Amino acid sequence: MRSFGCPRCRAAVSFEALTCPVCGARLGYHPPDAQFYVVQDKVADVGGIAWSECGNRSWGCNWLVDPVTGRSTCAAATFVRKRPEASDPVGLDKLADTMQWLRRLLYQLQHLGLPMQTYRQKDGALAFDLLSSITSGQPVTIGHANGVIQIDLAESLDDQRERLRIRLGEPYRTMLGHLRHEVGHYYQSILVEQPGGARLEQCRDLFGDERTSYSDEIARHYKFGAPQDWRESYISEYATMHPWEDFAECFAHYLHISDTMETAAASGMMLSTQRINDYAGPAISPRFDYSAEPFETVLSDWDWLQTFFNRINRSMGKKDLYPFEINDVVARKLAFIHQVVASAQSPVQQPA
Repeated sequence: MRSFGCPRCRAAVSFEALTCPVCGARLGYHPPDAQFYVVQDKVADVGGIAWSECGNRSWGCNWLVDPVTGRSTCAAATFVRKRPEASDPVGLDKLADTMQWLRRLLYQLQHLGLPMQTYRQKDGALAFDLLSSITSGQPVTIGHANGVIQIDLAESLDDQRERLRIRLGEPYRTMLGHLRHEVGHYYQSILVEQPGGARLEQCRDLFGDERTSYSDEIARHYKFGAPQDWRESYISEYATMHPWEDFAECFAHYLHISDTMETAAASGMMLSTQRINDYAGPAISPRFDYSAEPFETVLSDWDWLQTFFNRINRSMGKKDLYPFEINDVVARKLAFIHQVVASAQSPVQQPA
């Protein structure tokens, strides 16, 4: 995530900001150029063109609406296929929280230049069903099928998400993590699983054969758990369930890593390995764009960054920010995803 500034006073503002914390300017985010503009009378002047506020601004959306579309809501809303009914205020409140993370995901996908067609444009393209089990009493299964990603808004409740994290033995569980994992399934389906393609065969060599019965593997996983030696080949226990889950877990971690590294670089963080105790190697500084770099370069920079952030967390009495191990096997899987993402890149596109 890049760093943003108020267009009026240049104070730092967050990606979710509705107003400048210093001068109080009303702000709107313009996705095409990833910048903020001052909003007056619900409209921002973008190069002489009036972009209006999103109709969901009262729920925390700061994105601007392209006047060409004729819509009242922003591009992020076009990805949402299902949501709680207007009669469900609790569900709508959790929807507002979740949409913040969805907009952050869409920003990253746009930044990486990945295909971003919506279900409105093409059958099987990306869609989100953001449903709530909180008030309905009906279970909502988090998952992906044919481009549709279903999310339970109850996961935005810290206590419920933490109970599940502990029960499932996970070191990490966030709503953004769910979104990144599930979108990994989608991109595997459209960028990798092309019958007879060399990329599909390479994927099977690394992650396993995705034609293996998914239902059988789920039953095995929840009956016996992950194998004792799972750390030798997988990024997480959940990744051991099925080749699809292994790919999606690695894809999510690729997004975790690339976003954190961009945020650090955009915030002015410069790494010099000589400053780290007992090391006298060459200086390293994070980059904004790794698409043309070998994945070894990504891992080299990430090693120092995650070490730094983990040490900072411990100084605050918290657990590691990134409590995962990237061994040689996992590194090869992440390198494959790096290749897939880099080869899929097109000139930076906008959400539809």
